[in-house]
Amino acid sequence: MKTLQQQTLWRWICVRILALAIGSVVVIAVCMWLRFAVQSLWNLHRMPPALREEFTLLRAHPEINPARFHEIVDTWWGLRYSDPSIASADWLTVGLLVGVMIPFIVALGLRAARPLSLQFSRLAAAARVVTSGDFSARVTQVDNAPLEMVRFTQDFNAMMQQLARYDRELRASHVAMAHELRSPLTAAIGRLQGMMDGVFTPEPRQLAMVMKQLQLLSRLTDELHLLSLADAGQLTLNKTQTDLTALLRERVAWLGPQAQTAGMTLSLTSREPCPCLADPVRLGQVITIVLENALRYATEGGDVTVSAQATPERARMVFRDRGPGVPADFLPVMFERFTRGESSRARHSGGSGLGLSIARGICEAHGGTIHAAPGETGGLVITVTLPAHHGRK
Repeated sequence: MKTLQQQTLWRWICVRILALAIGSVVVIAVCMWLRFAVQSLWNLHRMPPALREEFTLLRAHPEINPARFHEIVDTWWGLRYSDPSIASADWLTVGLLVGVMIPFIVALGLRAARPLSLQFSRLAAAARVVTSGDFSARVTQVDNAPLEMVRFTQDFNAMMQQLARYDRELRASHVAMAHELRSPLTAAIGRLQGMMDGVFTPEPRQLAMVMKQLQLLSRLTDELHLLSLADAGQLTLNKTQTDLTALLRERVAWLGPQAQTAGMTLSLTSREPCPCLADPVRLGQVITIVLENALRYATEGGDVTVSAQATPERARMVFRDRGPGVPADFLPVMFERFTRGESSRARHSGGSGLGLSIARGICEAHGGTIHAAPGETGGLVITVTLPAHHGRK
């Protein structure tokens, strides 16, 4: 992967600083060496052959005749060639090289730091866009940026995708919430207004109809409150050692009459205990929601089977029905708020579109998951997976 080839920020900075520092010293040293080498070769080239042979011998062994050696150097290289003063040609050359190298180093340094600066600038620009409420901002990755900046950019883009998704879900949830709350409220107000205007007689049957709508409104409010607590991680759980098999048996017996009325059969296939550290009341809600959802949508299948399975680290509840199932594109949004497979039928049977969302919130509060998939022979399979002996409190 490309990210694995990136350097860490510390290494990225060190490599560039060391490269500039070492490169600058090497360039100055090479330039100084070239100056002496070129001057020496030029002077040797201009010397008569006899003098060149004499100087070559004296340069190798100056102790033979030091006076003659210095005489030749002073003649061909100049009297100030060995001047130790700071104003000598050597120091002037060094100063000139440093003066030339400083802009060169600055230019290279700015060019080397450009990827880091450009990546920060793009992130800052995207952050300014986000502050205005636009979560569609994305940051393009700069080539040769350090590894931390690459990962930061990738995480920033992933965060923006999540925020954009949450924003869409929140807006859709608000619209659906207003619609769901308005329906029973409008019905109750209309019925009361009719009784006040004399259209309906204020008899027990009419009052019962108003009460039914108010109870539905109260139920929606309670469900929304529970979902809000779950989303905020504030859902209170009273965890104890719970046998999922026994809990399933209790819920199946409780919903048995409702299943018979719907012409369906609820059956528990597990016999062995399935221990789990969980809140039995909240898990009972999950089981009831899933089974009622199956009774509402899977009447064509005729029966629903449930089972509990235990592993050293996980406990699992599996719900299988043989109904018509759901479309493949509905599975990813099945546990979202106010989502229904068939809105008219769900609303007619009293469904609010919040049940599976509540089930997911309770499962996640336990540190578990809930997942839906098509059955091998049709229908729908919903699997609840929980930690066996530990969970989030």
